[in-house]
Amino acid sequence: MRVAVVENMRNTGLGALARALDEAGADIEWFRVWQDGILPQDISRHDALVVLGGEQSALDDAAHPYLPELARLARCFGDAGKAVLGICLGSQILARAYGADNLLGAAREFGWHKIGVTGEGQADPLLQALGGEFTIFEWHADTFTLPEGAVRLATSPVAENQAFRVGRAVYGTQFHFEANTSVVEEWKADFPDTIARIAPGWLESHAELAARHGGAADAAGLAIARAWVSLIEPQEIVVLSQASA
Repeated sequence: MRVAVVENMRNTGLGALARALDEAGADIEWFRVWQDGILPQDISRHDALVVLGGEQSALDDAAHPYLPELARLARCFGDAGKAVLGICLGSQILARAYGADNLLGAAREFGWHKIGVTGEGQADPLLQALGGEFTIFEWHADTFTLPEGAVRLATSPVAENQAFRVGRAVYGTQFHFEANTSVVEEWKADFPDTIARIAPGWLESHAELAARHGGAADAAGLAIARAWVSLIEPQEIVVLSQASA
């Protein structure tokens, strides 16, 4: 199982998704586009694509010129029937890839929040183990309209489209299900000034909030991670010998 992971911002990390991929014996190849702008060049080399979050918007092509190509690449993976996962900014890039509108600054959330699962979501492999509601970590200001033909899986009062699916296994989640308590602790240490600006008082309340919500969010995030990984369909690699070639 070969998985390409696109990191849009330093120190984002895989958290719960790393555990699920490790359990499945996945081979992960990182593409740190924040550093060099390099993306996968051939979708046949990977069975799945993960696009992580970041501080930029999905339309910030001037500062991040790789974004249009990343949207096209995600669409190519999806059109080929491969599993695709976009988290936060990644979900916004997926929405762009499938023709939806990105709504900048329209949905600001930070911290642990409750998410409602739609009827379609309760029947979908990604969220079916979570019932009608779950708690998970959020960190975003932007959102998007639902792509044409997509299925809304989860929703909240702040962001109507918290999770969606296109086709068999293309998933976008506005929430950070990968951000278990360890990842949140790392973000707290790495980005204290940003957090203090967007969520005054949260740093001081972190320990209490983590104790109250972290366990449930970690369990939900790992369930989602395992569910998505189970949808990856590894392709057999055929190696031709010199004689047969």
